[in-house]
Amino acid sequence: MVIGLTGGVGTGKSMILGILNREYDAHVIEADKVGHEVMSKNTDAYRQIISIFGKGILNPDESINRKLLGNIVFNDPKKLEELNGIIHPAVRREIEDRIARIKAASPEALIVVEAALLIEAGYRDICDQFWYVYSDFDVRKRRLMESRNYTEDKIEEIAENQLSDDEFRAASDFVIDNSHDIDETRKQVQEILKTF
Repeated sequence: MVIGLTGGVGTGKSMILGILNREYDAHVIEADKVGHEVMSKNTDAYRQIISIFGKGILNPDESINRKLLGNIVFNDPKKLEELNGIIHPAVRREIEDRIARIKAASPEALIVVEAALLIEAGYRDICDQFWYVYSDFDVRKRRLMESRNYTEDKIEEIAENQLSDDEFRAASDFVIDNSHDIDETRKQVQEILKTF
């Protein structure tokens, strides 16, 4: 079983991943982490990014300065599209490879692929189900301000570039309301998994 876990920034996807991993022995694949790996030095994606954005985005050790690159692409939709055109296919290939390796070793394994852009990136064909992690926007803002020191403006800017709640819900098989405490969230996960 491959679950695609998605949701907006600050909804608590990491907490759900922790529950699934610790309590249900799920194999977790986080698209952001895979994205970091495919952008590491001497990869095809790294070379393509440097050819488009130049060496000015590099740290002294020649790794990509993700913050600098992020500032460039979030202010230029065309540049963001170019970056996504490099990163998304590389991430998808790596995720598909990892799923195949896990299934080969353990055909009954529970695999969770977490990505904010799971729906937009067309992962329906590699996931058996989509789970949407929802949290009230005020809860999300509080979490992000406390955990990442984000400003309200930054949070709203990020949220505006993500799918709406209605769009997430329409594309998902299950919705987990993570606006409350961890015990309530854990119960929801347990109830969903009972349906398998």
